[in-house]
Amino acid sequence: MDINAKNPNQRAFAERAAINAPIQGTAADIIKRAMIAMPKALADAGLEDVRMLLQVHDELIFELPQDRIEAAQPVIRHVMENACAPVVDLSVPLIVEIGTGANWGEAH
Repeated sequence: MDINAKNPNQRAFAERAAINAPIQGTAADIIKRAMIAMPKALADAGLEDVRMLLQVHDELIFELPQDRIEAAQPVIRHVMENACAPVVDLSVPLIVEIGTGANWGEAH
């Protein structure tokens, strides 16, 4: 295994991968949980016209009428910030930043 490699570059790469894999895997699981919970949360809030379109890494992209942004933001934020509960109790809070725009580039 590379984690025991004599070559320090190979060993360092393997160590970084071993540390990073569970972090990335957990992040992927959390965003999946948010994606699963989102449609019901939006429907329960009367936001059936808000459509989750796409996931890009740790971001969810939505399409919605301009006049629904203010109502949708707290629902989206709540679902994403609490997606790991009740399975995992994080010692640090998840913080969600929301950007808006006519396209993904403008939202950043």
